[in-house]
Amino acid sequence: MSTPAPAPAPEQDPAWFRDAISRQPEVGSVEVAGAEINVLAWGSPDLPTLTLVHGGAAHAQWWSFVAPQLASQNRVVALDLSGHGDSGHRPVYDPGVWGEEVMAATEAFGGTGSPVIAGHSMGGFVTMLIAERWGASLAGAILMDSPLRRPDPESEEGRGGAMFRNPKVYDDLDTAVAHFHLVPPQPRSNEYLIDHVGRRSLRAFDGGWTWKFDPKVFVSRTGPTSPEAYATGLSNAACRVAVVTGQRSAIIDDDVRDYMAELLTRAPGAAQGVPFIEIPEAHHHLMFDRPLELVTALRAIVGTWRAT
Repeated sequence: MSTPAPAPAPEQDPAWFRDAISRQPEVGSVEVAGAEINVLAWGSPDLPTLTLVHGGAAHAQWWSFVAPQLASQNRVVALDLSGHGDSGHRPVYDPGVWGEEVMAATEAFGGTGSPVIAGHSMGGFVTMLIAERWGASLAGAILMDSPLRRPDPESEEGRGGAMFRNPKVYDDLDTAVAHFHLVPPQPRSNEYLIDHVGRRSLRAFDGGWTWKFDPKVFVSRTGPTSPEAYATGLSNAACRVAVVTGQRSAIIDDDVRDYMAELLTRAPGAAQGVPFIEIPEAHHHLMFDRPLELVTALRAIVGTWRAT
């Protein structure tokens, strides 16, 4: 699919952001179960791997200003899950197959040693399944604002919200970007980040612009899609696990934290203890609210695991 030309970074954008997006990733693809999966990678292949998994209706470019800051010590891999971004579509979507896509991208584009897999929101649920099925080969799994006890917020919107079920076509790119919004809703901050990602979330279509994700992602699901399946995956995690949440997240509360902690006490790979890290003042979309704090948290977790 074609990618719209990026708008130049305005002067008011902070220096760290301009530096991050100037470090362009390697771009490649891998085929998984008949679908072409788009993959981005930053950093030397001689470094250990950190793979980032986006949430529902998102894509690899959501990490484009986070990944470069992690690439000095990691080979950072990010992919578009099938039905998202520039990857191929499927008639039906299976989170277990998404897990296969993550591992195939990690194998094809990763660096050295055992990888760490880190997933946000829906990507965190995929990471729970990965931690159960492939955990013995991982250095660890990180779940970012992925709550158990309720479905992921993007899928809730997909079942009930018009945008995800029937995405609109807009006359021009700027109008389309102006309609880019986060689900679940939260206060908008760091508009330069939202604009940057919004411009990379669209494709030319029928004389206008529409969103890249496949609406069937939210209505045509099979495989392990119930909260119970993810709870089983988490309680059977065969690797270390860390949980990162936003202090102001609309979907994480004490009951969710307690339940996830209880499940992880049973996990064979989490016997060394599970860090729960809360990012101050962050909402659900941590990379938009507090990108530098998220980078710091990921560096600390991965660095600690690599050192032990």
